[in-house]
Amino acid sequence: MADLAAADEAWRALHALETPRLAELFASDPERLAKLSTRIELGEGGILFDWSKTHLDDAHLAGFEALAEAMDFSGARENLLSGGMVNASEQRAAEHTAQRGMGSEEAVALANAFHARMAALVEALHKGLFGEIRHVIHIGIGGSALGPALAVEALARHGAMVDVHVVSNVDGCALEAAFARCDPQATMLAIASKTFTTVETMTNAASALAWLETAGVADPYGRVVALTADPEKALDWRVDETRILPFAESVGGRYSLWSSIGFPVALALGWPDFAEMLGGAAAMDRHFASADGRANLPLRAAFADLLYARLRQCQTRAVFAYDERLALLPSYLQQLEMESNGKSVTAEGDPVGGPTAPVTWGGVGTDAQHAVFQLLHQGTHLVPVEFVAAVVPGDDLDEAHHRALLASCFAQGAALMQGRSSEDAARSYPGDRPSATILIDELAPASFGALIAFHEHRTFANAVLMGINPFDQFGVELGKDIARQMEQGGASFDPSTEALMRAAGLSSQE
Repeated sequence: MADLAAADEAWRALHALETPRLAELFASDPERLAKLSTRIELGEGGILFDWSKTHLDDAHLAGFEALAEAMDFSGARENLLSGGMVNASEQRAAEHTAQRGMGSEEAVALANAFHARMAALVEALHKGLFGEIRHVIHIGIGGSALGPALAVEALARHGAMVDVHVVSNVDGCALEAAFARCDPQATMLAIASKTFTTVETMTNAASALAWLETAGVADPYGRVVALTADPEKALDWRVDETRILPFAESVGGRYSLWSSIGFPVALALGWPDFAEMLGGAAAMDRHFASADGRANLPLRAAFADLLYARLRQCQTRAVFAYDERLALLPSYLQQLEMESNGKSVTAEGDPVGGPTAPVTWGGVGTDAQHAVFQLLHQGTHLVPVEFVAAVVPGDDLDEAHHRALLASCFAQGAALMQGRSSEDAARSYPGDRPSATILIDELAPASFGALIAFHEHRTFANAVLMGINPFDQFGVELGKDIARQMEQGGASFDPSTEALMRAAGLSSQE
């Protein structure tokens, strides 16, 4: 149980610490790199997590460890990984790790059963039992779309067994773009919605079904696979029971890639690769469960996150993937971190004691170097930066491409820290700007799974240290409620909104 008085004392002690410059930290501690750079092994490869270019030092690490003890991080972690009630506002567990084999016996058994059902359907589709299926249009939104889209882009850019198109936006242009790339006679629809009532998803699903009907597909409903925690709703929508892939209600949307929501990933990669992805995530789960204090990589990353958000008042955190296959990673992390920890009250409903989730943003190197790095190097904002790269290239071109890519990645981190003085102020770089680097041996299913699980646990660790609930997201509901009022009519709004509605033809009022 958290000791809030001890936590307050830990925060006061942390705020009182001085923060030496990064160059001084390296100069004063020859062991710094070894202390803050850790490798996780994953079978034939691994991932290096280097947090040595952050301002974490022994004093800050000890202070954050005291905070973790005061907030009962060990107890919260055990509660999460054993299937205890961690989502206080909705009175339920958060059992995404059970999808990877760590959780209550019942939750793990249910996940295994659902995985077996999904594997059987994937095999049937690959064997042609549903006819020739070359395309899948995966329709979802939020976590039901971002996770599958990222995984397919990262792991199935070449040699996908089925061509997957992920559509989330209710803007019809997004769905029409998918239609243009698919043959309706060889297309399956995967409809991903936890409740099977999400307005954007079900609107897109109805239009996709109409597209199949218009194209003369004999049995359009026979081309629908439902991915949902409410199978009854899918049955009501006329989806055959054999093509409903359920997942547990206790698996949250932005943590659902490992469940039936990952169906298009398994279809594109094949089940063995999907299983390897689960195995990589499970390896990170085991590390998270067994390592303590600063040795725990997700917890160490959370220490750095809070150092900048709370102690240095940084409002944003930038993520740059120096790998085209991970172009969607910043968008994925935006939802994971900002929807989980973008809260203003604690789990008990009290005001939080300081800033919570920073604004997560980013892009792809080397493109970003010619767009936003000017601000990072010489702007007035202090922005902690995170780089992600892979040692083995994802292309078969001249190795000069990948050498230049990695050199650019490492050079940016070095330049942010080092800086450069000049008599010409316009050419002076202040340096002492923090960065962390995640270097993957090879971007493969196991390493991808471990990377995403790392960020899930990092997000949870941040929440525990701040005393907030990362598993609800009521902030998204108000806008949805008002949108429903607009479509139903009869409600009145502020003058600006009323004028916009009239201009767009959404209002019946003159």
